[in-house]
Amino acid sequence: MKVRVIDFETTGLPEDQTKGICEIGWTDVTDDWQVHGPYSILVNPGHSIPPVTRAIHHISDADVAGAISPDVGCAKLMAGMEPGDVFAAHNAKFERAFFGGGQHDWICTLQCARHLFPDAPGHSNQVLRYHLGIDEEDDFDSEASMPPHRAGPDTLVTAFILRRLIFASSLAKLVELTTAPVVLQTITFGKHRGTKWADLPRDYLQWIAFKSELGADEKHTARHILGAN
Repeated sequence: MKVRVIDFETTGLPEDQTKGICEIGWTDVTDDWQVHGPYSILVNPGHSIPPVTRAIHHISDADVAGAISPDVGCAKLMAGMEPGDVFAAHNAKFERAFFGGGQHDWICTLQCARHLFPDAPGHSNQVLRYHLGIDEEDDFDSEASMPPHRAGPDTLVTAFILRRLIFASSLAKLVELTTAPVVLQTITFGKHRGTKWADLPRDYLQWIAFKSELGADEKHTARHILGAN
């Protein structure tokens, strides 16, 4: 059994009218918790890469001119995946907007880290990398983890975060936590930014829980606190 950690660099966000994959990366974590990778391939998205996304990953139209299509790239991700194997990604809903993954379960390391490491100063893969001391692991290749915002290196970092999450819980539990709402600790938006959720005014919690258009985690946290009170 293995978990295949994947990452895409793209030409736009899932909600954008024009978007496509321009790089695919993956790193495998096997059931003896060994990390294999990273691997990456460039992909021709079929249209020009906008400056706003090129500024993040620095992949150019010339880089992908002779590259494989997104369909061929996604087929490569499926190669070697056996029944019971799992896909993982940091903010998996992003990758899943471009790639279904067949019948395999998914783990979102971002959502699981919010559950299991609530006191981390942030939950991006690079913040967790340094918060958890990933670079001090004996089998972590710091050179292969660079640069950030490239698909292969980012999967290597995420694979080591995944391994820490597995050690803190279990693989099966991580699949469950991926779709479970989180009870958040500190508010990260608006005039109450930096305030503990438990210290928010009750009327504000009621607005978040029942009237706002905030996300599922925010609504769940507000309802949880209101119920506890």
